[in-house]
Amino acid sequence: MDGAGPQGFIHSRGMKFPKNPDILRPRIRALLRKDDYERKEAEAIRRMAQDGDRVLEIGGGIGYMSTLVATKKAVQEVQTFEANPRLIDYIRQVHAANGVTNATVTNALLADGDGPPVDFHIRKNFLASSMDRDSEPETIIATEQVPQKNIHEVLGTLRPEVLICDIEGAEAHLLPACDFSGLRVAVVELHPQWIGQKGVQAVFDTFHRAGLTYYPKASEAKVVTFRKGW
Repeated sequence: MDGAGPQGFIHSRGMKFPKNPDILRPRIRALLRKDDYERKEAEAIRRMAQDGDRVLEIGGGIGYMSTLVATKKAVQEVQTFEANPRLIDYIRQVHAANGVTNATVTNALLADGDGPPVDFHIRKNFLASSMDRDSEPETIIATEQVPQKNIHEVLGTLRPEVLICDIEGAEAHLLPACDFSGLRVAVVELHPQWIGQKGVQAVFDTFHRAGLTYYPKASEAKVVTFRKGW
């Protein structure tokens, strides 16, 4: 343990993650130490991202993927959007601990157009927090309002070549509304248990319509990669 601060770090794939027990539960700590946390997504993005890329990440989690792509590739910029307000400071701590200066994180829910703030329900397990109040309501410890941000404006301003997306089932509704023709690569974690066959088909159709084709060499199970020009 090399301690910047009393809590020290957990190391994973050459990256450092502050030992915050509220964020890093025992299972996550074990996966980090074995380099198994987000393994499928990590292998896909390390294979597909290129130096100079602009990266859009929807669903920042603990900051793992944004830190990975920012430290393992000389990308131009990473913009991360995370709906859970309790994770924002931690993501920034991870970026700082790893010397990441070209990544930003915004607490916002990307949406198909403008809209008012939405209720986000915080659970004791922060990573289980969501907009769903009906699922295990007894675990909710607070409710906070999260701003919505127009994804079309984000795409127009950033003009990303790479998309990383893990939004717990919302992919079936958000992604089909977008024009991703400017992308070269998309790495998406699907949630078929929630979106079903129709939702999975909608995601595939979205990227195929944008000129990206399913790329099996960098896909595994629910983590699917789409690529232009292979």
